[in-house]
Amino acid sequence: MHFTGPAEQYDRFMGRYAPTLAAALADCAGVRPGMRVLDVGSGPGGLTRELASRVGAGSVAAVDPAPQFVAACRERNPGADVREGVAEELPWPDAAFDAALSALVMAFMRDPDRGVREMARVTRPGGTVAACMWDTTTGGMTMLDVFWTAARRVDPGVRGERRMAGTEEGDIARRLAGAGLENVLGGTLSARADYTGFEDFWEPFTFAIGPAGQFLRSLSAQRQADVRLACRAALPDGPFTLEARAWYARGTVSVPSAAR
Repeated sequence: MHFTGPAEQYDRFMGRYAPTLAAALADCAGVRPGMRVLDVGSGPGGLTRELASRVGAGSVAAVDPAPQFVAACRERNPGADVREGVAEELPWPDAAFDAALSALVMAFMRDPDRGVREMARVTRPGGTVAACMWDTTTGGMTMLDVFWTAARRVDPGVRGERRMAGTEEGDIARRLAGAGLENVLGGTLSARADYTGFEDFWEPFTFAIGPAGQFLRSLSAQRQADVRLACRAALPDGPFTLEARAWYARGTVSVPSAAR
């Protein structure tokens, strides 16, 4: 899936969860000063910013296929090595990083398993690969769960974002293990976002970002209004905060036996 909207629209839709999610993923990956770190599928740079705050922008690289996100990430993270490209063909040599991280990207890779193998390739032996995706299979990502529950009232057969790569418990860990990573551990990460009110929640869906936004745009005006009404009924009046759960896993790039 290609993300074509401007960075500012993504910020309002999903980027508002980046500060809490990025910090949680960086903690799990053990990112600390002195490391060189890669952000795979950086978007406008939410995770990149967190990594730069820990190791310095000059020790951070990032890659994304959307040119408008690459431009935003560069502007927001001066000094970082930000490139346009895809996870399946990372434009760096072998063992270039101490850690490679990916947040909310695996489900949108053309070939998630190849993307994981590439992350492992560019990470040094003994380094860390870590990734996370929203729990859209059991409803742990509240914002999307509210939307897709409402959408199913309009179209009971809609698939939503269930069973996309990484969205089921244990799926990321299995992919990391399948790529040959060692000491793979998985679990959950928590994130949250604040909303000023219902319109602050609803309007970003109309930007047609991601599967939810594109599904909404495919509906007639009346059916869009029906989904909006169902979402409105599920949320409180006034400002509110929504919690979100992501599945994550991390693993270690194997060290050749001769080097042990």
